[in-house]
Amino acid sequence: MTRSLQGRMAQELSEKELLRMEVEQLKKEVRNSRAPISKMGKEIKDYVEAQAGNDPLLKGIPEDKNPFKEKGACMIN
Repeated sequence: MTRSLQGRMAQELSEKELLRMEVEQLKKEVRNSRAPISKMGKEIKDYVEAQAGNDPLLKGIPEDKNPFKEKGACMIN
């Protein structure tokens, strides 16, 4: 939580209520499955490399499918 949010919440909630909220959040987080970064890092790298061919930031957008392509020249009379 950011300090400004905590400060605003502290004004509205008692310390007991804040601690209760924190405990509830920690209970939710402890249920999340965890895996070592040595394993997950390789999986993420493999996924990114497999998807690189479909990434428009890496391979570009075809001119005919580019929604930001200028439609025509601007003429001032």
